[in-house]
Amino acid sequence: MASNKSRADERAGAEIVCGPEECYRHSVELLEELGFPKGVLPLKDLEECGRVRETGFVWMKQKAPYEHFFKGTNTRVSYATEVTAYVEKFRMKKMTGIKSKQIFLWVPISEMSIEDPASKKITFKTPMGIGKSFPMSAFMMEEEEEEAAAKDKSLEEIKG
Repeated sequence: MASNKSRADERAGAEIVCGPEECYRHSVELLEELGFPKGVLPLKDLEECGRVRETGFVWMKQKAPYEHFFKGTNTRVSYATEVTAYVEKFRMKKMTGIKSKQIFLWVPISEMSIEDPASKKITFKTPMGIGKSFPMSAFMMEEEEEEAAAKDKSLEEIKG
């Protein structure tokens, strides 16, 4: 019972959206606002998304657990039916519902952050504090990759 009460308390005052289209739009807007590429949380069949702006608590519920293989990092990631986190600019912490397969083990991911936006790297950490960084481009959706390439090209033209 106590965990249900704390869950309700944690979600008090939340902005909640339901339905696949609204949840997808909400999750993409959240990732953009935080500075993450849109493809870093490739959740499927979202049913409910919520956010408590005062505390930074967010959750995303999908119909069923989902596994995704990120080609750019050669990593398989598992997403539970509910993913939660506390968010702030360039950081998601106290994450639940996400695991990464490392060799033969599923390792929980508890935090992802962009320590230095200029480095264009995302660091993922386990609850034990062990981290690994990958290029942001490994998690970009196709249109983001095209925008980034065009931006880099125009910067080169200005310099050259």
